[in-house]
Amino acid sequence: MSTLTAFRAIVTKDMKTYYLKPPNISWGLIFPFAWMLMFYMRSRTPLDIRELLPGVIAMSILFGTTSMLSVTITFERRSRSFERLLLAPLELSLLMLAKTGGAILFGMLNALVPVLVAAFFVDLSGIGWPAMIGSILLIAATSTFLGLFISVSVHEVFEAQTFSNFFRFPMLFLCGLFIPIGNLPVYVRPLSYMLPLTYGVDILKTAINQEGTLSLWMCFLVLLFFSGGLFLYSLRNIRRKWVL
Repeated sequence: MSTLTAFRAIVTKDMKTYYLKPPNISWGLIFPFAWMLMFYMRSRTPLDIRELLPGVIAMSILFGTTSMLSVTITFERRSRSFERLLLAPLELSLLMLAKTGGAILFGMLNALVPVLVAAFFVDLSGIGWPAMIGSILLIAATSTFLGLFISVSVHEVFEAQTFSNFFRFPMLFLCGLFIPIGNLPVYVRPLSYMLPLTYGVDILKTAINQEGTLSLWMCFLVLLFFSGGLFLYSLRNIRRKWVL
C-alpha cells in the first residue's frame, strides 16, 4: 500500500507540475494539427479527416511525451530534486515507472483530443477500437521511454531538446505518415523499419482506415520490444551514472 501511495503521489505531482502547462499543450496538440494541415494545404488535395487522423494522433503522442519528459528529468537532475527521489525507499524500476507514468497518461489523453474533434465532423464507425487504443498506449509508452533515454544521456535542458529533435523529425518523415514507405528509396526503407513509430502508425492506419501494410501482431510485438528495451537501457544508465 505504501508503494502504491508513493507511485500515485509521484504521478500526480508530475501531472500538476509539468504536464498540464501551456508549452506542453502547444507541442502536444497545436503543433501536430498545424503541421498536418500545412502538409495537406501544400499538397492541394481534398481534406480527408479520417486519413489525417492517424498522423495527428501519432504526432500528438510523440511530441507531447518526449518534449516534456526529456526536459523535466534533466531539469530535476540539475536542481538536485531527482536525487531526493533516488533516496526514497522505493525500487528504482518502480520509481522510474512512476516518473514516466504521468507522461504515458498524458500522451494517451493527447491522443483522445484529435479523436473527439474528428467525431464532430466525420462518422467514425468501422474503427477497430481495441487495436487503436492498444496502439495509442504502446506509442505513448515507447515515446515516453525514448524521452527517458534522452534525459539520461544528456546533462543540460537545451541538450535534451536538441537530442529529442534528432529522433523526432526523422521519425516523422520515415515512418510512413507523409510518404508511404514503399515510395521511399530502397536504401532508406530499412531505416524506416528500425523506428518504433513506423509500427504504431501502421496499427493506427489499419484500425482507422484499413490501410496498414504490416501484421498487427508483429507491430504490437515490435512496439513492446522497443518499450522494454528503451526502459531497461535507461535503468542501466541511471544505475551506472546516477546511483553511487
